[in-house]
Amino acid sequence: MAPARKLKLREVLEEIGVSRASFYRMRARGQAPRITYLPNGLIRISRSDLDEWWSNLEHPAY
Repeated sequence: MAPARKLKLREVLEEIGVSRASFYRMRARGQAPRITYLPNGLIRISRSDLDEWWSNLEHPAY
């Protein structure tokens, strides 16, 4: 089984369509996908965590 792909923060920001500042505000409110810090301080987000975050945003329209 291949390891989960880790996305750069820039890639995630492009995909979800928000600025870096908006992403950090979302993180402060606990509304952003889970992140991983690399030893050099860079942020990575696994593809599976981002997909799960997207699916949790879906709400049925009534």
